[in-house]
Amino acid sequence: NAVPFTSTTVFLVRKGNPKQVRDWADLAKDNLQIVIANPKTTGNGRYAFLGAFGYALKANNGDEAKAKEFTAKLLKNAPVFENGGRAATTTFTQRNIGDVLITFENEANHVSRVLAPNQFEIVYPSYTILSESPVAVVDGVAEKKGTEAAAGEYLNYLWSEPAQELAAKLYLRPRNAAVLEKHKADFPAIETFKPNDVFGSWEEIMKKYFADGGVVDQLSAKK
Repeated sequence: NAVPFTSTTVFLVRKGNPKQVRDWADLAKDNLQIVIANPKTTGNGRYAFLGAFGYALKANNGDEAKAKEFTAKLLKNAPVFENGGRAATTTFTQRNIGDVLITFENEANHVSRVLAPNQFEIVYPSYTILSESPVAVVDGVAEKKGTEAAAGEYLNYLWSEPAQELAAKLYLRPRNAAVLEKHKADFPAIETFKPNDVFGSWEEIMKKYFADGGVVDQLSAKK
């Protein structure tokens, strides 16, 4: 659980938010087109799917049948699953396809502030999924290569103030409270959940939701 910074899943919409998207519930409405990375093969897509499903579970007091019904409607609004997060971004921003891109907060900020300023807006849902990227030194590899000291120093550096500042500038939420407070204008307070707290271990998640014949296949049979 060594996580130096985090991200979360948000929505990127076109400037002015013409479809008035405010929360996950809006993504299941008719006449809305969603762009999403493939949940079966990409991390970006998996977090997007679990974010939607987790929201639906909370909104329906843990009723899994209703959560599946909601998520199926949402997936129906995604004509195709893109090959990856960057491919989804390209489809939405450069090919001008879709009304909403579901993606990581850092990706949404990079697009709306760096790649195409003043063309898009970020919508923060009321409840969404936390994305953590744990780091660790793999002892066997480090010992074999003689890089234990360098690897340890690098990991320690990730929690230093300069590295935490760099994370914030790349729109990743720093774990250092003081650095996060300094950049709070870039990181609105948002209620999130950890996937393992809601869905179990990643082994269980992969088997139930993303394996062939799993929940994703059941809810998006025609894709």
